[in-house]
Amino acid sequence: MDKKLRIGVFGGARGQTMIDVLLHHPDAELVAVCDKYQPLLDSTKKKAEGCGIDVKLFNNFDDFIEYDMDAVVLANYANEHTPFAIRAMKKGKHVLSEVLPCETMAQAVELIETVEETGLVYAYAENYCYMKHAFEMWQRYKSGDIGEAMYGEGEYIHDCSSIWPQITYGERDHWRNRMHANFYCTHSVGPLLMMTGLRPVKVVGFEVKPPEDLLELGDYRGTGIEMVTLENGAVLKSIHGDLKREPCSINYELYGKKGMMESGRLSPASTLNVYIESEKRCVGKWENYEPTPRISPESAEKYTSHGGSDFFPTHFFIEKILGRPDGEWSIDVYDAVNMGICGLLGYRSVLAGNISIDIPDLRDKSQRDKYRNDNACTNPDIAGDQLLPRSSYGEPEISDEVYDKVRELWLNGQNA
Repeated sequence: MDKKLRIGVFGGARGQTMIDVLLHHPDAELVAVCDKYQPLLDSTKKKAEGCGIDVKLFNNFDDFIEYDMDAVVLANYANEHTPFAIRAMKKGKHVLSEVLPCETMAQAVELIETVEETGLVYAYAENYCYMKHAFEMWQRYKSGDIGEAMYGEGEYIHDCSSIWPQITYGERDHWRNRMHANFYCTHSVGPLLMMTGLRPVKVVGFEVKPPEDLLELGDYRGTGIEMVTLENGAVLKSIHGDLKREPCSINYELYGKKGMMESGRLSPASTLNVYIESEKRCVGKWENYEPTPRISPESAEKYTSHGGSDFFPTHFFIEKILGRPDGEWSIDVYDAVNMGICGLLGYRSVLAGNISIDIPDLRDKSQRDKYRNDNACTNPDIAGDQLLPRSSYGEPEISDEVYDKVRELWLNGQNA
């Protein structure tokens, strides 16, 4: 192409991985970065200058969104993506949104309708779908290797307690300190939904009892579990949270009518094990191997963050805007919302005693009105009188001194 896409990044911390891709992508250029923390802007400018690129810096979104850009990457706080995505699209910008897609059901409806009204590209940067093993499973399922899905498990166990000061900054109302157990679900359920291409129709949620030592960090919520039924009757188990194990566990299993696939749990996470049954019952063959990228392999192998998965969301977003075939691997707004509301409605199930909750098909406009004013969440600024407790086990009082101590650790560059 003659002219590169002009792309800006909102959020200079998590956004660094997208910045790294944009600084070297043949079809796009990084033109602007916005963040409230000046040291991040300074380090980003220095990195860009090292690549011979002059990047415009902003400390507020109002000025940033007025800049001459074709698209924006939203790498801001995980509970604030929808409002900024809507603002960006209404300004004529394509949007790549980091995890998570929405905080409420009302936001899910508004986000979908904004994408439909503007006709712009919305892509969801669920990088765990592009982990080497997960992306290989997605491609192999699409090829029909194991047949129609029957059961799957997705696991994202990551104990973040030691780095809590570095990711919450001692902010009482930081989204990580306000989220409920089922909120951060798309790392575990998302890859399975993309592998199968099937829509979730029901969810039953569970919350593991919160560990008491979280209170020392200013947080209180347990590990989340969702049991999700798909439109073909298949069932998925999704688990995510801060259970104790090191290193963290990123694991997927998917059973089909002809075989199964699973990533290595204790062996390297990129290992893939595939079983395919022969024409004779209970007789088949195993494949055990380390997948390598099939799509844009030379570019993909230059990136190592999150197991090399961080390259693909940005790359496929660019390909989608340009109308190229590889853009089909970009995750659209409907799939993004389906992932996210498994957790939102899963928590409703938890609070209602683990009952089964129907998951709406928000592609169907007739199903949207029920949720148009549904702002129930754990964020008082959004929920109003629909505020939910952050845990089904209660809402303990946490003193300001706790957050002051965490903030001091952050300012001193220390972990908990």
